[in-house]
Amino acid sequence: MHNVRKVTEDVYYVGASDRRLNLFENIYPIPNGISYNSYLVLDEKTVLLDTIDHSVSRQFLENVEYVLGERTLDYLIVNHMEPDHCATIGDIVLRYPDVTIVGNAKTFTMMKQFFGFDVDGHSKVIKEGETLNTGRHTFAFAMIPMVHWPECMVTYDAADKILFSADAFGTFGALNGNIFADEVDFEKEWLAEARRYLANIVGKYGTQVLGALKKAAALDIRMICPLHGPVWRENLGWFIEKYQTWANYTPEDHTVLILYASIYGNTENAVNALAGKLADAGERKIAMYDVSVTDPSYLLAEAFRCDRIVFACPTYNAGIFPKMETLLAELAAHNFQKRKIVIIENGTWAISSGKQMREILSSLKGMEIMESTLTVKSSLKDEQLPSLDEIVNFLTA
Repeated sequence: MHNVRKVTEDVYYVGASDRRLNLFENIYPIPNGISYNSYLVLDEKTVLLDTIDHSVSRQFLENVEYVLGERTLDYLIVNHMEPDHCATIGDIVLRYPDVTIVGNAKTFTMMKQFFGFDVDGHSKVIKEGETLNTGRHTFAFAMIPMVHWPECMVTYDAADKILFSADAFGTFGALNGNIFADEVDFEKEWLAEARRYLANIVGKYGTQVLGALKKAAALDIRMICPLHGPVWRENLGWFIEKYQTWANYTPEDHTVLILYASIYGNTENAVNALAGKLADAGERKIAMYDVSVTDPSYLLAEAFRCDRIVFACPTYNAGIFPKMETLLAELAAHNFQKRKIVIIENGTWAISSGKQMREILSSLKGMEIMESTLTVKSSLKDEQLPSLDEIVNFLTA
């Protein structure tokens, strides 16, 4: 049974959602599922923009067949060759053997790595700025390499002023019938997942994202159709501004984030005492996470959101507690930067986690790290309370 929605009078949403998958890319928890978006344009020539993951291919193929009716598929535009968007290209070619596949040179290099059909026999190679006219619609193509693969591009429809944005402006979460962002409470129910998606999937490539946004700013965009998450047709500027903030590694909120690891509860007790003092000093909406409990993808997103961060960690096997070490590696891998940082270490003997955390954090750009590290020897003592006051002063200055 088909399940399609109209985006405009002749543009149809033919994607599908997966609510059974636990881990996106086999690493990121997706408790609300994930959508794989694809769009079909009925013009003098028919155009499919991207395909979807194998897991929802049955629904997708039924949707395409229903919208096309008695017509064939003339063009398939491939904006991104990652398997969650390209997995069913082979199925499309089998069903519509005369289809012309539109992409850039790197697109087809990757396509030959994934598929065994005659790629060259179907390909139409385009370059930056070239256009494809299908009747009422004229599609223009812009390259956005490393957002977040080297072959990535976006497609702009001049007729309806739609930006088909590939993985840019994507969001974790399945679509529940409402495919438009204005049909849901996006800020309350979706924003955190949009931030987590950007931080983890595209966050490493902030410079490239900003370059893509600069290209987009030159266009008259009235709708954004991403490959994951809701379609934007209202309040575009608000969401684009969020992307600019995240891509610039600019803190979104004036908020203290406390990230801690604790083996027997003593490090946790220390940061609880610190949090209380911060609250007494007037800090509101303090965020605190045990890194052993919360998946790193959420912690990374929270780090993107907050402007001040406390890292508290015991020494473990003469190093950083493994869960904290994993988080720090994730931050470094995603080019995290521009934050105010406090380091707290703990240990009973040979305490070294603070020094090693400082080495990692100091290697990141634009970090203002408190000069002194608070060292807790097994448990926080009353005589160390003034040190907590110094941390509060640093964070609130």
